[in-house]
This record gives sequence, C-alpha cells and structure tokens, in this order.
Amino acid sequence: MKTLEVAVTAICAAVYAVVGYITSFGLTFGGVAFWPAAFIPGVFAILFGPWVGGAGAAIGIFIRDIAYTHDPFLSLVAGVTANFAAFFLIGYLSRTELNMKKIVVGLAIGSATILVGLLLPTLILPNESTTFTSFSMQVTFILFSSLMVVSLTLFGVIWKYWREFRTFGVAAVIGQGIGATIVSIGVWGYSQLFFSPNGYFKSPIPATFVPFVFVWTFATEIPFVLLLAPPVAKACYLAFPFLRTYRMTKEKGAN
Repeated sequence: MKTLEVAVTAICAAVYAVVGYITSFGLTFGGVAFWPAAFIPGVFAILFGPWVGGAGAAIGIFIRDIAYTHDPFLSLVAGVTANFAAFFLIGYLSRTELNMKKIVVGLAIGSATILVGLLLPTLILPNESTTFTSFSMQVTFILFSSLMVVSLTLFGVIWKYWREFRTFGVAAVIGQGIGATIVSIGVWGYSQLFFSPNGYFKSPIPATFVPFVFVWTFATEIPFVLLLAPPVAKACYLAFPFLRTYRMTKEKGAN
C-alpha cells in the first residue's frame, strides 16, 4: 500500500469507529449492533479500492468493539473478518466489469435474504423468532420486509439514475451477503466455545439463531450502504477531482 492509501485507511478506521459507536444507539441483536455506519468503508472502497476499504473497516470495527463490548476475541472472530471480507469484496467487485454472473449472484443473495427474512418469523421459526427478538411475529415481519423493500428500491434507483455506480450496487449486495454470513456463523461459533456466566454470552446460542443474525446484519446495513455511499462518493469526486483520476489509474493497473 502506498503512503496515501495507508493514510486514508487510518482515516477510514477512525471515522468508522467513532460514527459506528455513536449511531448504533445501543441496539443489538445477538451481539450484532444496528449499523448504519456501514456506508463509511463503502465510500472508501469506492474511492481508494479494496485494501483501503477492507483494512479500514476491519481496524475501525475492532476499535469500536473494544470500546463497546471489551471483548477483542469476539471482534476478531466475527466483526473484523466479516468487515474486511465485505468491504474488500465491495472495493474489488465494484472496479471490475459488470457481467451477467455478478448480476445473477447479487440478485440471488438479495432474493434469498428477502425470502428468509419474510419466512423465518412467520412460517419456519415463529417461536424462536419471538424468543430471540422479543418482538411479535407481525412486528418482525414488518421490520424485515420494510428494510428489504427499501433496499430493493435503492438498488433500482442506483441501476437507473447512478449508472457509474451500477457495479457498486451489485458488489454491495454480494459483499454484505458474505459479511453477514461470516458474522452469523462467527457469533454462533464463539458462543459455543467461549461463553461464561460472566462473559458476553451467558450460554451457548442454538444453531437456529444463525439465520436470524444473518438477516439482521444484512437488512440493517445494506440500506445505508446503498443509500449513502454513492452520493457521498460522488460528492468527493466533485470536491476532489483527482480522486476520479486516481481510481481510473488504479483500475488500469489492476487490469
């Protein structure tokens, strides 16, 4: 990584940690916070590429987790790995040509998440849904379905009006899907090995918990990534035109 990339990685990590700490509002599900700050490393991934986005997100989430949960091992198992994978993929895929394979994968992840999010609290695991979320089936259904409808609408807006960010939209769905998978499995696995009465998890969580964490993580992050990252990145391009030239140079070098 060049000097500029190291510097902006540090900036990304610092901003991500602070904004994430402030905007989570103490809302968590199974140790996974409500996370509108996910758009921040998305912006850096657009502007500076996969390594800056991935490393900045990993370092930033680790700082935030230490401040909030005081559990570095849980952060390393779930948060750090998931954030690095998600935003590295977003930075990498958004700089490659849009092809049918990427479109199909992105739509498949989004469609599967919507389907699982709608069926889990109503047909598949209604009792577990009430136990895990403390919400009624109706509230959980409305919450997840609303978030998914918003995400699909934003994806359509990007596809129609922000043509230069079309690949980013697909990359965001794929990256967030992979990240949510790592988080859900990592949190479940951690609870099996490291729970204690005085620790973060009072007892091992059941495997049926995994799909709920996946849907929660994906559904509470992807709307903010799709809504905020493209316009913020575009504003940065307008304010600092050299960033667009820098990106084009990096893309040519990668190809």
